[in-house]
Amino acid sequence: MNAPSMSDDLWQACASSPALPGSPCLTRRDLLRRGLVCTAGALLANNLSLRALAAAAGTPGPAVTARAKSVIQIWLWGGACHLDTFDPKPGAGAEYTGPLSGALETTVSGMRIGESLPLLAKQARNYSLIRSLTHGNNGHETAAYMVQTGRSASDRSVFPSMGAVVSLFKGQDAGYTGLVPPYVVLTELQGRFSEAGFLGARYKPFATGGDPARDPFGVEGVVAAGLTEDRQRDRRELLHRINTLARTMPADPVLTASAQAESQAYDLILGDAGKVFDASQEPAALRDRYGRTTFGQSCLMARRLVERGVPFITINYKGWDTHKRHFEVMRTKLPELDRGLATLLQDLSDRGLLDSTIVWCGGEFGRTPRVLWEAPWNGGRGHHGRVFSALLAGGGFRGGQVVGASDAHGEDVAERPVHPSDLIGSVYSLLGISEDARLPHPEGLDLRAYPPGLPGKPSPGRLHEIM
Repeated sequence: MNAPSMSDDLWQACASSPALPGSPCLTRRDLLRRGLVCTAGALLANNLSLRALAAAAGTPGPAVTARAKSVIQIWLWGGACHLDTFDPKPGAGAEYTGPLSGALETTVSGMRIGESLPLLAKQARNYSLIRSLTHGNNGHETAAYMVQTGRSASDRSVFPSMGAVVSLFKGQDAGYTGLVPPYVVLTELQGRFSEAGFLGARYKPFATGGDPARDPFGVEGVVAAGLTEDRQRDRRELLHRINTLARTMPADPVLTASAQAESQAYDLILGDAGKVFDASQEPAALRDRYGRTTFGQSCLMARRLVERGVPFITINYKGWDTHKRHFEVMRTKLPELDRGLATLLQDLSDRGLLDSTIVWCGGEFGRTPRVLWEAPWNGGRGHHGRVFSALLAGGGFRGGQVVGASDAHGEDVAERPVHPSDLIGSVYSLLGISEDARLPHPEGLDLRAYPPGLPGKPSPGRLHEIM
């Protein structure tokens, strides 16, 4: 459901009505109040949610119940084209659509997605689409920082990413007891921003390395290629035999802490905790449904990590920076995305995990709606931060909705702009992170966990339409 917006005619009608008693003219605030009064009756007559009215006014919506326990972030590294994925424009013409000129009807009436996503079309009741994300920046590093933190790149401090913030408030300091770190990246760090920012190394993500499509999945520091479990045990026993210092100083606090760390490490390597990375325990048919690709098996691995209570998992899905050979690349990437993400949503739902797991799929920006047919691009798409899309599901986000809209060609926001801070703040709310939560800063600065938004870009705030 799109949030209502005021037309120019409505503003003029409200402005022409009598001024408030004692007021020589109407202020912008008065106009906003009167405009909302004018629209309220129409909204209620159409049975639209009061959440949409609150969002249009920029005021807080109803209280949000914190339902989410984990987040799976599918990061489309490089920026996926919104026209090819979640905001198709079949009527825009070939100079915009290229050969991907169709759009698929979904199981939600009036909600269409790209023609290469038939499995996701069947899952539409499980997710909502944001079609009006915007920050206006076309640089990978800066845009990625803005989307991951909700902050301006001109801020004095280097802020932590959402994953690091969730690790702070939902990790070991908040009662998480798992041996797998609370912030995991499958499989490589994103590398275009500092994930932990000023929070420091403790809150950096654990990047698994390896390839989950291979058996075994060679997780860095957990699964060593060519080493059996028996040999790992033999190595540990040898270490204990030669470590005479630990036996002569059993009460030393430093050695005691070291022994505890070693015990936890080997429990992860040889115990049940590390088996979360062993996808061979899953039925072969389910692994096939996800797709035997790095991305497909990363989605399966993310579900397994959620089952173990890991608060934040990022799937760093590379390959979307398609300046050249765009449509050739899309013939592989889009079906791969469709298969892995659709199966993940269904699998989470079947296991009763979708209600407590937020799934966010998107990248740092979109791509230029007009195809770059000229040399040297020969059918590529550039960077586009003016408007782009994301998919949100689970954890308290209602499915089957569309928030915002782009214009006819997907070049600019047409209604209900959504800034990264709106999305991040909404996720924090559903995770139960307090609005008053503060980030510990090495210089003692008083900084809120919730991003305030971007300078000069007024924003409706939380995504109350779908919460």
